[in-house]
Amino acid sequence: MDPRPRDRAGFAVRMRRSLPRLILVTDDRVVEGPEFLARAREALTAGGLDCALQLRAQRQGGARLWALARQLKDEADVSGSTLWINDRLDVALVVRAHGVQLGRRALSASVAKRLLGEDVWIGASVHSPLEAAEALTGGADLAVLGNIYETSSHPEREPLGVDAVRRAAGGGRSIVAIGGITPERAAEVMEAGACGVAVLGGVWLAGDTAAAVRLYRQAIAGAVGRDEKAT
Repeated sequence: MDPRPRDRAGFAVRMRRSLPRLILVTDDRVVEGPEFLARAREALTAGGLDCALQLRAQRQGGARLWALARQLKDEADVSGSTLWINDRLDVALVVRAHGVQLGRRALSASVAKRLLGEDVWIGASVHSPLEAAEALTGGADLAVLGNIYETSSHPEREPLGVDAVRRAAGGGRSIVAIGGITPERAAEVMEAGACGVAVLGGVWLAGDTAAAVRLYRQAIAGAVGRDEKAT
């Protein structure tokens, strides 16, 4: 029997897990691809406690998005990883997701927290150190800052550069770097002060999904280890 305390509806109470250092972001092309759920299972298994899958699929209808979220939540629970939902608080609430990622047009972080509870991570997408500071002051638990490097998903955007991570993360702010992040660059932004990285093409366009996740984890662990020795 599940030993966790239960709420009045009979659901096991969600306890907030550690903030993941590696966030795997999807898009419509990824979720519509062949064997997506099998690849997601491999990625989450390889990522474990250090990993989250952020379900972003703007073209998908509500029923399809809910079905994907429900299956991915099961996979995340089995692997010990976490599931985050992009923007759709209704879906996050129904499947009892571990986190949400809010874009510019989404509800505010403070409202999301009131709706979802304190155990759910609230991330905010930002595009400058100033926006990051404002999002964190406004109730977000972390700010996903990008794009840091040139990226094919947003070729029109000028990259912010690693110094933007350094400035945004000043004072111990929780900053996740996104945009053109390779394993080598993951180490670079972590050493600049990021608490984690978010990736899309680096994992989903790789031939071996699990191997790609392990490369990112190794790069992140190496950077964290060097930082701990320096302090």
